[in-house]
Order: sequence, then structure tokens, then C-alpha cells
Amino acid sequence: MKISDRTFIISGGASGLGRATAVDLIQHGGYVAVLDMNEELADELIAEVGKDKARFWRCDVAEPGSVKAAVEGALAWAKETGKEVGGVVAAAGVGLPAKILNRDLTPFSLDDFNFVVQINLQGTIDLVRQCLPALASNTPDGPDKEHGIVIMVASSAAFDGQPGQTAYAASKGAITAMTLPMTRDLARYGIRVVTIAPSMFKSRMTDALSDKVKESLFRTMEFPRRPGMPEEFAHTVRMCVENVMLNGTVIRLDGGVRMPSKM
Repeated sequence: MKISDRTFIISGGASGLGRATAVDLIQHGGYVAVLDMNEELADELIAEVGKDKARFWRCDVAEPGSVKAAVEGALAWAKETGKEVGGVVAAAGVGLPAKILNRDLTPFSLDDFNFVVQINLQGTIDLVRQCLPALASNTPDGPDKEHGIVIMVASSAAFDGQPGQTAYAASKGAITAMTLPMTRDLARYGIRVVTIAPSMFKSRMTDALSDKVKESLFRTMEFPRRPGMPEEFAHTVRMCVENVMLNGTVIRLDGGVRMPSKM
């Protein structure tokens, strides 16, 4: 599917991987609806790329009403510009590390577990489901009559989660598991589904790690021995949009890393 003259809805689009994706899609002719909680970062992004190419809607993906309002706003903007919504990228997510049983033999908080699952899993599926009617109604594109694409974001933790990542791994593992059945549900509408599972990528969080922790992480990597760059994630998103044969799959974007039990 071509990117040019299409709108893409991105949750978590004001920072990190979502921001890099927004910038890349705009550089290749797309329009971006940025859904995020951080208005300040969103304003900085829009100032960079231009308000004719991007719009911001404050959105808490844990609240269906907030998602509904943001999606409706994005769809109205796409109708106003005449740039159909070609895809949705569900990049909003959180991590709240905690071992299921601590040294005092106290189980972790179920509220904390539910918070992570609510943001990462429910927030993903809610955004996707609310965008699907618009994608299914699109004008078919190309010889395959494609209508749109859903891109979800998992994590290498879905496959080899670290200690303290039970909640995070559960939420991301569920995203990988629903990729294929969602693909099968949506095939009749010409909508593709792809999940990207990145490992450690450069971010404010990773920048704050100590040199000792960074070195221990780098030792687990094969090649390259460094964090992924947000632009590399964005390039993968673009590849997913443009290559119609990418469907029903989970792409591990990790440089061959397989995280061990202990660092």
C-alpha cells in the first residue's frame, strides 16, 4: 500500500518509537493523527513537521471513551483533508517492573498488573477495533484491492521476558498471539495485520540506565551490540505498510538478541 496521501493513526505518537514513525511516514508523503497523553511533546512534533501534516488528540488508551473521541476526531480530519486512513499503529505502552513474589514473600499488586495489561493490551485492541470500520470502508488500493493495515507493537519480552516482567510479557505476548486470528478475521476486508516485536531501543528510559547496566545488556546482544534506533523501528513500519506480502506475522526487531534469565 502506498503511504503518500494517506492518514495514519498512531497511539503513543508524540515520543519514542511512535514519534519516529510519525516523522518517517510524513517524510514519505503521509499524514499522521497523533494520539498521546503528552500535549507538550505533541506540540513539538507538530511544530517540526507542520500542522497541515499532523494533528494531535489527547488520548488515554485505557479509557474507551477517550479512544473513541480521538478516533472520531482523526477520522473527521481525514475526511476534511480527503486523505483516507490507511493504517493504525498501536505504539502506546507502559512497563511496571515487579516480581510476582518479592523477597518478603509478598505477591505483586494485581492493580499494577491490570494497569499494564489495560494500557498495553486493552489499549491496543480498543484502538484497533475502533479504527477498523474506516479501514474496511476505504477505496481499494492496487491490484490486490488492499484497504489498510494494522500494525501492533509487542516486545522481545513476549518471547524471553526478564525477571520482573511478568505483567509486561503477558501483555505483549497476548498481542503476538492475536496477530494471526485478527489477520484471518480481517482478510475478507482487505486489511493486513503485522506485529513488530522490538528489543531494547534507544529512549529516554534507556539513556537513564547506568553504564554498568548498559554493558551487561550489550553483552547479551549478537549484532549489532547496541540499542536499536527509533528510526530503524520506523523504517520497519514503513516496510510493513508498503509490502503487501507482510501479513499475519510477528517481526522480531532485535539484532538476534535472546535475553537470558540473569544479566
